[in-house]
Amino acid sequence: MTKLGGRFYYGWYIVFSASIIVLLSMGLRMGIGPFVNPMIFDLGLSRTEFSLILAVGMIVYGLGMPLAGYILKYYSTRFVLITGLIIFCVSVICTITSNGIISFLLSFGILFSLGLSFLSNITLAPIICKWFVQQRGKALFYLSTGGMAGMAIMTPVEFTLIQAVGWKHSLLILGGVFVCIVLPSAIFIMKEDAPAEANDDSKRMSDQSRYMLDKITWKDAIKTRAYWQIVIGLFACGYGMNLMGSHAVPMLMDHHFEPMTASFGFGLIGIVAIFSSLFLGTIADRYPRKNILFWVYFVRGMGILGLVFVETPAQLFFVAVTGGLVWAGSIALSSAILSDFYGVHLLAMLNGWAFFGHQVGGAIGSFLGGWGFETFGTHILAFGSAAFISLIASFASFALPKKISFPKYNNINKDHSILK
Repeated sequence: MTKLGGRFYYGWYIVFSASIIVLLSMGLRMGIGPFVNPMIFDLGLSRTEFSLILAVGMIVYGLGMPLAGYILKYYSTRFVLITGLIIFCVSVICTITSNGIISFLLSFGILFSLGLSFLSNITLAPIICKWFVQQRGKALFYLSTGGMAGMAIMTPVEFTLIQAVGWKHSLLILGGVFVCIVLPSAIFIMKEDAPAEANDDSKRMSDQSRYMLDKITWKDAIKTRAYWQIVIGLFACGYGMNLMGSHAVPMLMDHHFEPMTASFGFGLIGIVAIFSSLFLGTIADRYPRKNILFWVYFVRGMGILGLVFVETPAQLFFVAVTGGLVWAGSIALSSAILSDFYGVHLLAMLNGWAFFGHQVGGAIGSFLGGWGFETFGTHILAFGSAAFISLIASFASFALPKKISFPKYNNINKDHSILK
């Protein structure tokens, strides 16, 4: 579905705008690596102290997501985005004026993370799901493409800006970019009321199945094993991606790579992920999503482990390209599966709490990356454990069911097929 009434389908404008917002928010959240050493040096922090602040930020980021999902039940996407933008701008001002660990924790660890959580895919995925049914997987993958582009673009941009004007002015410039992008997008692009044609899902499920999805509550959802299998996968995703975002560039520099080579190597993952996510988007609605999710986690885990052992730029770029092929996908596929299993009306809340698990994993990964290196003098502990957890997530994803049964609704329909 690309056109309605001979005109270009408006939902794609929402997807494009949402992707740009996620490009900025996820790019800054996941590509924080270039800021690590300048911030540590300027504020006189140890790597363990900075990692602890990052870990707190990951928890706050995770708690902010179900909060954003809860607010979405009562207010519009526009309201949540503007609220997040205000919090983020205040956090930028407070961060660049902080002069100690406490003020830095409050501004960068808490406010900064809370603002970005309101500007994340948790806020934007539900409105996209409202506008897309038959091409929902593709639309959500395009949203993820924005996040991958953010990692690819923001990391080298941040490094270049920091070298030119310092980390404080760089953060201030990025804050201005957020205002110029998020504010007009929220006001002029985000429309909640999708046309009737957008919800023409008669080819996907029966009236009884659709009615049952409308009746499912979040309490019903969290009692199913499938929901926790998704949470396990997102925990692994957060563990590995935030470990990489916080410590991959410093780790590569510890392994004697030049700073620009390390930043480009990490950014290359996102560059490849942009194109791979476009490909994955074309098959997400054609093949079992759980099978695609299995390969995403499996190959990603191998890539995380391989990054520790690269010794030359050629090896680094090879591992980055391989990992980039599956770096996108887990978020989009998880969101699509959750909406298919439990309905769009529960997506924001269930996705928010699932992403809290993502951020718990991110907090552990971010902290372990710094603490493990300072304690044991090696990065193998953090990156090896991330690879192992990714393998667990891959098999948990493969074990997802094709059908979910809700006994309390047996009088409506005994069970219904969700995944193709």
